[in-house]
Amino acid sequence: MRTSGPDFPAIWQVLDGQVATGRLPGYVAAVRIRGEVAVRAGGRTAIEPGSAPMTADTQFRIASVTKPIGAALTLALIDDGVFGLDDPVTGWLPELADHRVLTAPDAPLSSTVPAVRAITVRDLLTMRSGWGVIFEPTPLQREMARRQVSPGPLTPPVTGDEFVARIGSLPAACQPGAGWLYDTSMDLLGVALERATGASLVRLVADRIAGPLGLTSTGFWAADPTRLATAYLPGPDGPTVLDPPDGVFAAEPAFRELSSGLVSTAPDLLRCFTALADGGVPILPAASVAAMTTDAITAQQRAQGVPILSAAQSWGLGTGVEIAAVEPWQAAGAWGWDGGTGTTVRVDPSRELVGVLLTQRGMAGPQDGFDTFWSAVAAAC
Repeated sequence: MRTSGPDFPAIWQVLDGQVATGRLPGYVAAVRIRGEVAVRAGGRTAIEPGSAPMTADTQFRIASVTKPIGAALTLALIDDGVFGLDDPVTGWLPELADHRVLTAPDAPLSSTVPAVRAITVRDLLTMRSGWGVIFEPTPLQREMARRQVSPGPLTPPVTGDEFVARIGSLPAACQPGAGWLYDTSMDLLGVALERATGASLVRLVADRIAGPLGLTSTGFWAADPTRLATAYLPGPDGPTVLDPPDGVFAAEPAFRELSSGLVSTAPDLLRCFTALADGGVPILPAASVAAMTTDAITAQQRAQGVPILSAAQSWGLGTGVEIAAVEPWQAAGAWGWDGGTGTTVRVDPSRELVGVLLTQRGMAGPQDGFDTFWSAVAAAC
């Protein structure tokens, strides 16, 4: 750890270099190190000539960085007594009652057994409902894609009710609590929150997270699409547009995804994750933050999560947690998560660090480009 103040210029130099080489069209980063905060915007909101420069107010589709925010919302409702962590979710998601489970994740859809127990709120937060990402082209994954309920970077063209009905009519890949499968559990959880409270996720996020923290640019769509950066996917022939400013996130969605549905800014996210890093006030008690950021899955389940979970990572309640320092910038006890649209947030108590990087370059793989940023941040501490 440096004896002088944080070396923020060294972080910006790394990011500006990625803009100069064309790897990133632009970025906004916000970092707090030992109480000192710095925000930097570089590049442009799109690759087209004449595009607006990035500013601290530029909004991004934060993708799976939504998950820890959704987890904080869920734990706030648990603290209110709306439901318990180990309550079955079938009271709000009856479509999942008495569901069937495949005899093996790659089995034919007709080869099933009964679920041994009901799915709980904990199962959804820990990604152990039995549905989610399977990288092999199994019959279940093919059918989820056909029904337009497989995980992806953009909101599927269904309502929340339709999403749960389509998932519930399919067998799960594994028994509740038995296997770690990414993504789908959080979207099931989002519908459960709406039904349990009688309020939309738009209202719940506004009332329980954004309002108390003063997050003025965080929600499920961009009220002013001109503030939204164009999203791109990397490719061998250069980037292609995933979603333009007037695209999917320019209007209120029919399905509010708790897995990946939020737009936000770097200053908003820094404020949110700083509150959690500092004990949760005013949205959560410290005990709930501690539970959220504690390893909650088994070694076997971590192995199932590769390559989404790196060798240093495990999973808590709705967020990634670091259990080892495989790379020099990592630290056991750090936590946070990445979004497939090119976003990353991380809290490292050992360095008194909270960091946010938002880009519009989609990830080509786990830790795609973020290791360079986090290495620079660690060196600047």
